[in-house]
Amino acid sequence: MTSRAVAPDTLVTLSYTLFDEQGEAVDRATTTEPLKYVHGYAQIVPGLEKGLEGLCAGERRDIVVDAADAFGEHDDDGVFEVDKEDFPDSGDVVPGDEFVAQGPDGEPIAMRVVEVLPEAFLVDTNHPLAGQRVRFEVEVADVRPAEEEEIARAQAELEHRAMHVHDASCDHDHDHDHDHDEPEHEPEPLIQLSKKS
Repeated sequence: MTSRAVAPDTLVTLSYTLFDEQGEAVDRATTTEPLKYVHGYAQIVPGLEKGLEGLCAGERRDIVVDAADAFGEHDDDGVFEVDKEDFPDSGDVVPGDEFVAQGPDGEPIAMRVVEVLPEAFLVDTNHPLAGQRVRFEVEVADVRPAEEEEIARAQAELEHRAMHVHDASCDHDHDHDHDHDEPEHEPEPLIQLSKKS
């Protein structure tokens, strides 16, 4: 009996190491803590999902993904100033700190402090790997038909993301749900801000 290949509606279990454009390992899923996803529902970045198509359990592959099919192009509108008074414990904030804001639609917006200014912080809501060509070293551990419940859950998540992406006028989607509300001049006021744990 031949192994089942990665295809739509299969549940895929895999380990991977993600390398940034400089070749530095920045993320991984291990054989003891693997990534599991339902293929065909945009639960992982598009370029990785496309590169996994047709692989069987036990196969390894290096998959290089351009920015547009990885974590998106860098959006200049995603970099803006936020008043220090909007930050908890603003005196302790340093460049590199990450926060999660609640946007006007209730969706979380991840942001990274890039510069401390006299009255504000310059923050970046782009994914840290936005604009980068990345490489995944992957090994497929298991491929099996997804159960109806798993497919239904994946479909619901896809529809939720698609609706939110449409609302935010964002032209790409990825597995880290960072939002780009594309402010014309001033970003929407932050409802709640908390430091990422």
